[in-house]
Amino acid sequence: MCERKKGTLAVISGFSGVGKGTIVEALVRRYPYALSVSATTRDPRPGEIPDVSYHYITREDFEERIAKNDFFEYTEYVGNYYGTPKSFVMQKLEEGQDVILEIESDGALKVRAQYPEALLIYMIPPTMSELKRRLVGRGTESEEKVAKRLHQAVTIEMERARVYDLLVVNEDKEACIEELHHMIQTREGKKPSETDLLDKLEAEGKALGM
Repeated sequence: MCERKKGTLAVISGFSGVGKGTIVEALVRRYPYALSVSATTRDPRPGEIPDVSYHYITREDFEERIAKNDFFEYTEYVGNYYGTPKSFVMQKLEEGQDVILEIESDGALKVRAQYPEALLIYMIPPTMSELKRRLVGRGTESEEKVAKRLHQAVTIEMERARVYDLLVVNEDKEACIEELHHMIQTREGKKPSETDLLDKLEAEGKALGM
């Protein structure tokens, strides 16, 4: 009897506001991926559905679960906790199903430390001006918080993105969905070390004072 092939764990991160949630949602509707639902202590945003978008729990509950080692990884980002339930991910991988984690870069690097076979993909915007437009257009945060997210994108996230396996540009939704699917199935695509995309975004962000 042939041994069942283990699934691929694809970890998808990106700058806040780049549209990764929309792309991942469309991807799992189109292809048979298992999407791990993260737990978070932040409040739901308009249109988000509890236990579908996130498991929304209190900070106290989250910290109790940290103590019990109930997360595959967890991180604190802009004042809120985010974590990935461990059992669901490992069960699906053992069953041979590809699993997608949509998490922040700090958590993604923790996943890689625990599960080196993970494929890390970072989603970037075509330009930093477009990223700002999307963040402002979301209408969920103050001007001060938008500025903080943009500054973090240029000063912190840009460097983290450089250690990811692949980069995907979210300029056209359909093209991004299909490119992401191709990357997960083949582990091939734009490598940070082989393209100047991040250099261009960083230069633009600094020129705009982000």
